[in-house]
Amino acid sequence: MGEAERGESAPRTRISFWCANKHETRPSFAAEAAIPDTWDCPRCGFPAGQDEHNPPAPARNEPYKTHLAYVRERRTDADGEAILAEALAKLRGEI
Repeated sequence: MGEAERGESAPRTRISFWCANKHETRPSFAAEAAIPDTWDCPRCGFPAGQDEHNPPAPARNEPYKTHLAYVRERRTDADGEAILAEALAKLRGEI
């Protein structure tokens, strides 16, 4: 169905958003719609804001941690040795 067959389109407004990499994005919004504070840049994925000279900072991504990395944060090597010794003693039937 073409544009002429659907009737008149709603009044639109274009708003410029800039990301930290200075990419400009100009999405179109309905004239009466609420304009969001930030918009995701389609080129780099960083958040973009309406202030060209002060764009929002990119979100800091924490690297993926394994279960072992989290355990090592909570336990010392001595604690690990004690837990291992206890588990081995249970398997051997000593406890």
